[in-house]
This record gives sequence, C-alpha cells and structure tokens, in this order.
Amino acid sequence: MQARWIGLTLVCVALLAAGQLLFKVAAAGWRIDGWTFASVRSFLSGAMIVALFIYGIATILWVYVLRSAPLSLAYPLFSLAFIVTPVAAYFILGEPLSWRIFVGGAVILVGVLITVS
Repeated sequence: MQARWIGLTLVCVALLAAGQLLFKVAAAGWRIDGWTFASVRSFLSGAMIVALFIYGIATILWVYVLRSAPLSLAYPLFSLAFIVTPVAAYFILGEPLSWRIFVGGAVILVGVLITVS
C-alpha cells in the first residue's frame, strides 16, 4: 500500500476519533424529555452537528481511499481507530484507561502490522 493511501487512511482514523469524542460530548448534553422541541434541540447541539460533519468528511475520504487501496490492507489500518479513540478520550475527556485497552490495542496493532507488511 502506498504511503499516500496509508496517510489518508490515518487521517480517516483521526477524523473518526474526533467525531466519536464529539458524539460523546453531544450525548452528555442531550436531555431527553419525550418528543419535545427541547429534546430535539439538545440532541442537535453544536457538538453533534460538528461530529456529523466530521463523519461526513471521513466517509467521503474513506470512499476516496477505497478507489485505489485494497480493502484488505486499508481496513486493518482503519481499525487503529479502536486504539486512538480511547487514548484520545483519556487525554481530552478524562475517561479511564485500563490494562484491557492496552492489551486489546496491542493485539490490534500486531494484527495491523502483520496485515500491511
């Protein structure tokens, strides 16, 4: 896989992680009060709108990557989002990290290295 496609896939991973963090922020601010305008308004917060926009950009970029990169190589790199997102949540949102996340991340990383090398 060419360095260009690796780089673009890693940008997708970063966008997914950013979108997930924003979804988490949006979820924390969502106040459900039945089917009221206030519930809809709190759901469509700024964080939610930005997260959806980021996910839209990530999807377009991902489809662009798939035009030339084989899915069998691109998708394992895409799985790095399962490592990046919890680590980013730790630093940005203060969420806990456990040894399971590190072990799982190591397994994913080994799998990615085996697949793309």
